[in-house]
Amino acid sequence: MAPQVRRTAFPKVLIERDTDSEQSSSDDDEEEEEQENENEEKTEEFNDTKKKGKSPITISLKKVCKVCKKTGHEAGFKGATYIDCPMKPCFLCKMPGHTTMTCPHRVATEHGVVPAPHVNTQNPVEFVFERQLKPRITPIKPAYVIPDQVDCAVIRYHSRRVTCLEFHPTNNHILLSGDKKGQLGIWDFAKVHEKTVYGNIHSCILNNMRFSPSNDGMIYAASSDGTVSCTDLETGISSTLMNLNPDGWQGPGSWRMLYGMDINLERGVVLVADNFGFLYLVDSRSNSQTGKAIMIHKKGSKVVGLHCNPFQPDLLLSCGNDHFARLWDMRRLEAGSVLANLEHRRVVNSAYFSPFSGTKILTTSQDNRLRIWDSIFRDLDSPSREIVHSHDFNRHLTPFRAEWDPKNL
Repeated sequence: MAPQVRRTAFPKVLIERDTDSEQSSSDDDEEEEEQENENEEKTEEFNDTKKKGKSPITISLKKVCKVCKKTGHEAGFKGATYIDCPMKPCFLCKMPGHTTMTCPHRVATEHGVVPAPHVNTQNPVEFVFERQLKPRITPIKPAYVIPDQVDCAVIRYHSRRVTCLEFHPTNNHILLSGDKKGQLGIWDFAKVHEKTVYGNIHSCILNNMRFSPSNDGMIYAASSDGTVSCTDLETGISSTLMNLNPDGWQGPGSWRMLYGMDINLERGVVLVADNFGFLYLVDSRSNSQTGKAIMIHKKGSKVVGLHCNPFQPDLLLSCGNDHFARLWDMRRLEAGSVLANLEHRRVVNSAYFSPFSGTKILTTSQDNRLRIWDSIFRDLDSPSREIVHSHDFNRHLTPFRAEWDPKNL
């Protein structure tokens, strides 16, 4: 008996392409007629296959964005190159409508700044000098001078990333650094061959440091282990002024970590703030906590910065993860007695008064903005100036904190 062959009708295959790639030299009317004919043929084919019980297979060759999932453009990783999506906000200025490469705030990487346009002069003397005389002049090579001092040095002091830096108030060649393990390193630029690291001060991240105003050989430090320490830089002997976790680890809901820190010389107190929005006062003379904790930011938010006004120490500036920088009066410091709220779109990394006048405020936010607030006694609803600066890094890098240049203010 002869074998029977079952005849099956294969479904039609429809290929979709981008309209931009299908270009023809015909007129618009002809293109419209062709499109109508193609649509009629597709509908006929679809009806034929529907009658036979087979639905057509559609293969799309259109450009699809991997970020917003829309057609018409490509974005995402293409090999090792990442292409920005024009439908998403710019990574630099956080504004939609353009990509990071076409952002007007972008700085040229090859020059450091946007280069000025070349001035084309029509002076014939300059033209002759540039084209004929200058190439023939041999450049004068300066004599090689052996330096008698070190201009730069790269020494690895820490095994983990550096979390805070503090310059010595009187010796410009001494820099202090703290790392994620709680170690304190002393960088002496005049003695780069000597390495001094104190590793027995804190058991966790060293978040902030301040020199003692009365003794520049003592340093106060706040750590994520919930302690405030006072360390002698010569001997490395440290004493604990306050411990917010005396019972040890009791779970993440009760563990307190200290971040913001500053010293008020007139009142003789060390101000520290934790990750629950509370402010603590530590008496620098008795080395003990004074008063009760005061909530200065939203409950559960991290207070990352504290700064006292250099000319009016009763004015306190704080910033935190609740997208606000707040101004306080220490003479009536209590919850809800804020003088001004400086609103930001994202987390505020730092906030500082101007060092020479004390009438301006500089804030750094995670929305890639540096904001300057002109006067602390006037309108603080909006900043007087915004500077776009790329510092929105991931959580594995130390947050960027902009500070004032004391030479200009």
